Amino acid sequence: MKNPRAADRLCRTTGLALVLSGLAHLVVFAVDGGPWDGPVSWRKPVTFGVSFGLTLIAVTWVTSYLRLGPRLRSILLLVLAADCVLEVGGITLQAWRRVPSHLNMETPFDTAVSMCLAVGGGVLVVVLTAFAVASFRNRPRGPAGMPLAIRSGFAILLVALASGAAMIARGVVLTRAGHQEAAYHSTAPLKPLHGVSLHAVLVLPTLAWLLSRSPWGEGTRRRIVATAVGCYTAAVAGAGVWAVLTYQ
Repeated sequence: MKNPRAADRLCRTTGLALVLSGLAHLVVFAVDGGPWDGPVSWRKPVTFGVSFGLTLIAVTWVTSYLRLGPRLRSILLLVLAADCVLEVGGITLQAWRRVPSHLNMETPFDTAVSMCLAVGGGVLVVVLTAFAVASFRNRPRGPAGMPLAIRSGFAILLVALASGAAMIARGVVLTRAGHQEAAYHSTAPLKPLHGVSLHAVLVLPTLAWLLSRSPWGEGTRRRIVATAVGCYTAAVAGAGVWAVLTYQ
């Protein structure tokens, strides 16, 4: 796509569609009922739709501050958007089929879906790591506090990617060892860490943007962002400690 703005619009529209898909399944849950937790529940299309949608929108916005070639940025964003659709689509499909989406090797079709989701996770790691590297290689543009917010957001996002990869890896090992039920439950300790660290790339830059609309001076805004980064890092560290203490 030659026009970077067209790529941005497409990614924002896709992100919004994913968020709306998640919210629509919240209505489905309210009507249909069933468990909220567990490998088979309406929670998964809700949380994954909203989370992937918000992340796609956030990354599309935040990367506009990076000193990155517009063509390369557009390509990475479009790959990210397609991957988000693949992930949410596979999870939603399995929810409607009333079978687990991840770590499900019961049938050839379920195995194919699980493998596609795992490969999609790998693509997420590659694309988002590329953006993170770009944010540290060259100082991002933006108002006071925005460079720190962006770099910290991407750094914490990498924690989310690492914890997600750890959940999948642990689950696959247990599944292949014949402990399917244990595989589904093995991800629980890492979920808070994964969830908390996932949205730093949205929360911290949004704070910096809001502060740029305030009457405070640049020094004050930088200190507020730095404090917020410290608090967010502490929350992630706390979730990490909890995961270590409860991991079996």
